[in-house]
Amino acid sequence: MDPDPAPTSPAGGAAAGASPPPSSSLIFLGTGCSGALPDARCLIQPSAPPCAVCSTALSLPPDRNPNYRCNTSLLIDYCHCNGTHKYILVDVGKTFREQVLRWFVHHKVPSVDSIILTHEHADAVLGLDDVWVALPCSDQVPIFLTQFTMDSVEARFPNLVKQDLQEGDDFTRPSQLNWMIIEGDVDKPFVASELEFLPLPVMHGEDYVCLGFIFGRKERVAYLSDVSRILPRTEHAISKSGAGQLDLLILETNRLHGAGDARSCHLTLTQSLDAVKRICPKKAMLIGMNHEFEHHRENEMLAEWSHRCFD
Repeated sequence: MDPDPAPTSPAGGAAAGASPPPSSSLIFLGTGCSGALPDARCLIQPSAPPCAVCSTALSLPPDRNPNYRCNTSLLIDYCHCNGTHKYILVDVGKTFREQVLRWFVHHKVPSVDSIILTHEHADAVLGLDDVWVALPCSDQVPIFLTQFTMDSVEARFPNLVKQDLQEGDDFTRPSQLNWMIIEGDVDKPFVASELEFLPLPVMHGEDYVCLGFIFGRKERVAYLSDVSRILPRTEHAISKSGAGQLDLLILETNRLHGAGDARSCHLTLTQSLDAVKRICPKKAMLIGMNHEFEHHRENEMLAEWSHRCFD
């Protein structure tokens, strides 16, 4: 687990007194479940005793409170060789507007250059109605998604997809999104803002396929945000014993307790840790957590687990 958000940068030092060279980084706009945290039910219908995570999630400002978690979303700050930065947004969920106000402002992100959607559930796409606030004024922004997700988005937001604008329509919305259909196949990469992504199909429930992605030039990162079962081909692509060791695995863990079952759409902590042991990345981060996870307590537990399993 890591704070919400948790910027991470490639390792590398600089001489004392010198400015560090520009580098790429990851900004976790949200690491929470679909309902986000605090869970409103725990505040308006408190239990006895009160939910420890939700009752304290409003006690500190969000930037200093990792138990306050927006919908899971990742912003890739990709630094090109010439020092220019491109911002690639993965998923645009229900809490997107809050994420812009909190983290785009904090990290001085002016706009997004590309968008990638993992699937079409509400916590991944409902923020599309607000995404125009983070688009540049002139350039078109490519948005990468499968045809299945495209069909769902078009049914929900026809105003974002239609091209025959009527008088009075907000011209920025449809005209600035360039819809790009991708395939959910690890052998069919695509390029967003000059960075290559390999799709990683996973099961999100036994009748639904969601996409994760591998990306990174100097360091290989795998991002799996909504998963109940990792398909063998995907696991081979990201495992040390398969295509090669990852530098960073970002993996969902939705519930702290329980072993999961065939009907579940999400990994539990036990299942996620089993996957980490099989995949064996250099580093792993867990996302998508509900209110059973208390950040500091679970981080201490995970540190002990890591020492037992890998030291």
